Amino acid sequence: MAPHAGASLDIPALLGALTLEEKAALLDGADFWRTQSVERLGIPSVTVTDGPHGLRKQAGEADHLALNDSVPATCFPPAAGLASSWDPELLTRIGVALGRECRAAEVAVLLGPGVNMKRSPLCGRNFEYFSEDPLLAGELGAALVDGVQSQGVGTSLKHFAANNQETDRMTVSADVDERTLREIYFPAFERIVTRSQPWTVMCAYNRINGTYASEDPWLLTGVLRDEWGFQGLVVSDWGAVDRRDAGVAAGLDLEMPSSGGAGTRVILDAVHAGTLSEKDVDRAATRVLELLNRALPALRPGQTFDAGAHHALAREAAAASAVLLKNDGILPLARTGGPIAVIGEFARTPRFQGTGSSQVNPTRVDTALDALRDALDGTREVLFAPGFTIPAASPSASTSNSTAASTAASTSTAASTSTSAAASTSTSAGGPSDDASAAVGAGAAGASGGGGDADADAGDPGLIAEAVRAAAGAEVAVVFLGLPPADESEGYDRTHLDLPSHQIALLHAVADANPRVVVVLSNGSVVTVTPWQERAGAVLEGWLLGQAGGTATADLLLGTATPVGRLAETIPVRYEDNPTIGAFPGEHGHVRYGEGLLIGYRWYDAHRLPVAYPFGHGLSYTSFAYDDLAVTVDGRRVRVTLTVTNTGARPGTEVVQVYVTDPEAGVYRPEQELRGFARLTLPPGQSEAVTVTLDDRAFAYWHPTLRRWTVEGGAFGIRVGASSRDIRLETTIELPGDDLTTPLTPEATMDAWLTHPAAGAWLRERLGDVLVEVMFFDPTNGQMMRAIPLRRLSRFPGFPITEPQVEEAAARFS
Repeated sequence: MAPHAGASLDIPALLGALTLEEKAALLDGADFWRTQSVERLGIPSVTVTDGPHGLRKQAGEADHLALNDSVPATCFPPAAGLASSWDPELLTRIGVALGRECRAAEVAVLLGPGVNMKRSPLCGRNFEYFSEDPLLAGELGAALVDGVQSQGVGTSLKHFAANNQETDRMTVSADVDERTLREIYFPAFERIVTRSQPWTVMCAYNRINGTYASEDPWLLTGVLRDEWGFQGLVVSDWGAVDRRDAGVAAGLDLEMPSSGGAGTRVILDAVHAGTLSEKDVDRAATRVLELLNRALPALRPGQTFDAGAHHALAREAAAASAVLLKNDGILPLARTGGPIAVIGEFARTPRFQGTGSSQVNPTRVDTALDALRDALDGTREVLFAPGFTIPAASPSASTSNSTAASTAASTSTAASTSTSAAASTSTSAGGPSDDASAAVGAGAAGASGGGGDADADAGDPGLIAEAVRAAAGAEVAVVFLGLPPADESEGYDRTHLDLPSHQIALLHAVADANPRVVVVLSNGSVVTVTPWQERAGAVLEGWLLGQAGGTATADLLLGTATPVGRLAETIPVRYEDNPTIGAFPGEHGHVRYGEGLLIGYRWYDAHRLPVAYPFGHGLSYTSFAYDDLAVTVDGRRVRVTLTVTNTGARPGTEVVQVYVTDPEAGVYRPEQELRGFARLTLPPGQSEAVTVTLDDRAFAYWHPTLRRWTVEGGAFGIRVGASSRDIRLETTIELPGDDLTTPLTPEATMDAWLTHPAAGAWLRERLGDVLVEVMFFDPTNGQMMRAIPLRRLSRFPGFPITEPQVEEAAARFS
């Protein structure tokens, strides 16, 4: 049934007119992408479809494997790239463009953004997530949601929660303590929900401490709705439902894709058996109707979008996403001079997005090779040698995860250097739903290792020799290296962090022939650079830059654009240094989050480990000075002000990062944590004042006993820098704290009783100061004695307080 454009639903009247069977049916998808309709009451269905960096709506009839072609849409850089922009305003504009394309395709909800933390650099889906830091992920995710929803199109914040790996993602239990959940894995979701109210939240496949996310009332109702005030609909990840009746009771409103009526029957049977309340069904049905009511006004047929303008925005986004890791002065390249050797198949057959459910059919694709030749327009000769082929995904990478196979197969073709040819060879059919690749068989890929080791394909000596000849005859060699599509994908995790060995061999051969080397990387998640980066004068981390990434890369190489990207994740020296060694991806159905709070830079700081490049790092073609740090404290609201000056000869953009330390905490806290940032663009020689405001959450931790956010009064450090390891200015402030008195119980230790503001005096009076000092503050045994619970001490012979008196006192002082 077609949606009623501009219509408004009378939800209470509809709810009253629906039968129980119809209400239960509304909680199930109609097919792979559409919600159920009720024709007799004029309730339409609407379409939801994959994102988050571009629209992936299937053309024609959707099939259960989602293998049909998707409609052309702008492919923006995936989240791994966009996060490196550190630019919420840019993310909002991209969201607006995505919303307009959804409206043109009559799509009600775009399934994204994904804000799961990058716990391990091996997660196969890291290209689709923003960061290892929850503040950065939350700020950027909120901006994207605001942009999309400003167009009357919903978003689906995913995957809630603790979905940090692909291995066994359908069933694995993420075993993680509540403080770590609250401080690391929840805050990005919390920030986006409380600030932007996404229309839907998508629950994760996995279990959390043994309970499936799809049927966890604490997660979906207690935290999401009662604490954070979420007003929208909770939808399952595609195939994430285990027990449908338990899900409805917990707060899971909509099951996707269609269960073929199986979920509806479970709901009805549970209501008739009295194990599920009809009120729970009404509540979920109301949320489905509310979603329809929000979506219908924007669903007008015949809407269009400006593909050219969106491609230009994609180019801007790609330039902002790339990170200049290293530069000895070789960049930017001059527009005149000797030949430039462009080496590497990625230069003409770009890998510009990840594989899996987020794959977009781009409206066009720019290649770096074409863009460089066009930009130079004959002022410098551009030589080209492919250097290597891009291996296809192995058959075990799955037919279900079709994008991995189709993209790899297409990109292995070293065919044409033209833009149109690149577009045709880089566009694939599109993969399974978010996240239906697992639901329809990608588990086989994970079990077999995912087909991801490109080193199985040895380098071609002939191609290397051709590349060496090109490099030897050039003034500079620009070498495009990266991960083949099969090395990282939804559905399975990576097995290592290295580039293919034949690509490294190519780099060494080229550098032997010509020491002036620039490396451009194409990868959706971090790769080790330490073993080879000394052979390059500059390294540009290109991530996956979307359909305009080729032109943006040329802009950056030639200085038409100045690098502005900053790392949203740490690049470790080696895999063995990462926080999840021994605890990823788990075993026997469980993955233990043993590193606790210490993911990403928090881990490397705590262990004083060297890193290849730190969180927040990124070079420019200019330089910046930081001065005049001033901090004002108003209660627990802190304003950090400084002056930033462009001290170089080119305009540039700086990202000022503010980190907070808590050196006197009563609990373990990370060495420092990002608590605010600001982005500013300055012409040469100009200065500008920057202010970053921190609220009390910037100084709080989740108290494991009180189970609330608390600020412990005392000294805090404020650090301002250009990365987590490039701190330019710092100072110390004093803040008032919360009352951290914990409720007393008979099981509380003697130390807790003695330090309690009221119970301590009562206890000393009963025991006498002499006994207290001799028994509990003796230099040798006092600490041991203070660690004994008071109830147990009351049972010791001759102890002057009885167990009933302890229980009475606990009731009085709690």
